[in-house]
Amino acid sequence: MAIDKIINRAATITVDAASVSDSDNTSTGAFDMPAGTTAQRPGSANSGQTRFNSTTGSLEFYDGNAWVSTNLIPTITSITGNINNTYATNLVFAVANNTDTVDVVFSEGGNAFHTVTGQAVSSGAFTLAVPAAVYGQTAGDTIVISIKNADGTPSSNTISKTVLAAPSGGTITTSGNFRIHTFTSSGTFNAGGLNITNAEYLVIAGGAGGGSDLGGGGGAGGYRSSVVGQSSGGGGSAEARISLSGSTSVTVGAGGAGGAAVARSNAATHGQAGNDSVFGSITSIKGGGGGAYATDGDTLRDGVSGGSGGGGASGSATDIGQGASGTTNQGYAGGNGKGGGPYAAGGGGGAGAVGDAAPSNGNKGGDGGDGVSSNITGSAVTRAGGGGGSNYHTPGGGVGGTGGTGGGGDGAVNQGTGAANIGDDATVNTGSGGGGGTWTGSGPQLGGAGGSGIVIVRYDMTVN
Repeated sequence: MAIDKIINRAATITVDAASVSDSDNTSTGAFDMPAGTTAQRPGSANSGQTRFNSTTGSLEFYDGNAWVSTNLIPTITSITGNINNTYATNLVFAVANNTDTVDVVFSEGGNAFHTVTGQAVSSGAFTLAVPAAVYGQTAGDTIVISIKNADGTPSSNTISKTVLAAPSGGTITTSGNFRIHTFTSSGTFNAGGLNITNAEYLVIAGGAGGGSDLGGGGGAGGYRSSVVGQSSGGGGSAEARISLSGSTSVTVGAGGAGGAAVARSNAATHGQAGNDSVFGSITSIKGGGGGAYATDGDTLRDGVSGGSGGGGASGSATDIGQGASGTTNQGYAGGNGKGGGPYAAGGGGGAGAVGDAAPSNGNKGGDGGDGVSSNITGSAVTRAGGGGGSNYHTPGGGVGGTGGTGGGGDGAVNQGTGAANIGDDATVNTGSGGGGGTWTGSGPQLGGAGGSGIVIVRYDMTVN
């Protein structure tokens, strides 16, 4: 009887569900889920087995064939662009399984050292300017890049970038997105570890000296430009932009000396030609010297052809000096001199215009041809003007030709017996021509020196 009572009493024992924590779906608590890395997944999983993957930051279950995550695991499809050790470039990301915003994590040596938070993603892509903390790393370092979704889920992969050395050479400045290398003397442009695309250049040769003794103005050095929307010399359009890698030799042409004379006739000399400027395969032709007085029929009267041509000297009524031709798409011709008194010589050709011929009244030397303006450095600067032609008139009665805009030297004018009658020098590193020298019977009769050339290179930092 006692045993029956015990059995009946046992049959009525029940479990109070409310007394067992987290045993049904009415609980507001939590229960522990098996957790581990991807590498720690069960070797022989059964369908329906569930765990937390600490590598991906997601719950996952086995569907009989593979482990399936229950939330988005972002993936980096590609990263286009480079990291260098000096300035910010743009990295273009293609991503998948991402939230509307992601965090971008930069790591080195297994340690995250910089994170960009809340980066917006549109249609699976975004562009990120490399932060200073990242491009400030040492060339040769390896930077590992990953992303995290807004819920903190890390990407299933990473992409590595090696920090590259930035380009070097010349004097380096920046303007907007452009990095600019200016060479005022010969040297080397080194692209560092980059393969630069769509680089723009301005290559100007050395300008020529003005002729001596009723001399013509010196011609400007050849002017070649690939700056989009701007001009080359001689009325040419901008040339094609170029790609650069490794080292490229740079030669900056010197300006030519002015012509010399100790007396009239054949002792007078042309202005000396400038020197070519060269950037890799790009060569700008040296300016042509201004003509000088000589005996009738002597070709010294004529200017010399070059990047821009030299101006013709003055002479007798029948043997005036002829302005010389320029080089196609680099510069213009010089102007003719005027024969017979008053004596006046032609202006040297500029990159942007023909040198003026001496006026028929002989009261003024021909003006040098104007140069060409470029904003390759960020500000508009005119360079490569022709030198002004000289004038011989009664003292104080005439005017020397004005040097062309961009640095051309002015032509000399008769200052009286014994005075210095020297053409003005052109401005250095403009590739402009020197002014012609005149004659007074005694005293110096020198042409002005041509200006040295220049080479300038620029490229868009955001893509190079």
